[in-house]
Amino acid sequence: MELRALQYFVTVAEELHFGRAAQRLHVVQPAVSQQIARLERDLGVRLLERTSRRVRLTPAGARVLAASREALAAAARVRVVAGEPAAVLRIGVASCATRRLDRAVQRLREGERPAEPELVDLPVAARIDAVRDGELDLALVRGALTSETVAVVRAWSEPLHAVLAPHHPAAGSSALALHDLDPDGLRLPARDTDPPLHDAILALLPVPPPRPPAGDMLNVLFEVSQDPGRWTLLPAEQLAGSRSERLLQVPLDPPLTIDTHVVTSLATPSPCRTAYVSAFAD
Repeated sequence: MELRALQYFVTVAEELHFGRAAQRLHVVQPAVSQQIARLERDLGVRLLERTSRRVRLTPAGARVLAASREALAAAARVRVVAGEPAAVLRIGVASCATRRLDRAVQRLREGERPAEPELVDLPVAARIDAVRDGELDLALVRGALTSETVAVVRAWSEPLHAVLAPHHPAAGSSALALHDLDPDGLRLPARDTDPPLHDAILALLPVPPPRPPAGDMLNVLFEVSQDPGRWTLLPAEQLAGSRSERLLQVPLDPPLTIDTHVVTSLATPSPCRTAYVSAFAD
């Protein structure tokens, strides 16, 4: 039994199509069929039921699939330990570290296809363009996002928190409703700094903020920290990566949430995309 045969079997099981599996493996389809047939002979069981209309796993195939993935992951770890570097996985992110990001990096290193994540700090628009152009393998984008040039999959949701100065009148509250806060005091980053997040926050507000945007997020947070009448809204996990003694974050009641998406190339295989989303999901 060869690792190549296990890899071919896992690919066919993920695609449930010999032609697509051959494309992913960059081989001709008969080579895939030969490897599967050889593996079935070696194991003495039928792994796949194949008709002119579909391919599906047999009960034995489902059991062998799980064990094959474990074997391939173990082999990949052996290669890494022996000195063969893991594949670099370029991830576009914002310039803040979070527990979720740390956990996802570890999951990707230890996954079935071990990878060495490389974090690239880029503005949102540049992140999306870099994924489309193949300069990044994936990117994280908060907020409302649709695109015909990249694949967008929701990975998780997180609450919005109100951000206040410690001397704000509502700073002692354990939770706040939007109507508890003066709408004239709301400050948001300019839309061009993060269009998806900006649009998503605006969509959750009962009325648009009366004041014009205030530059980038750092400018907004500085203004809020200096003025007890001002406040802003930001995702809780984003705030966790930029804590300051001059700012407080207070949950909203009722809560408002923002989605974060994993963005990949349209050419990224579906199993890889699923693995990326799983690494970041709760």
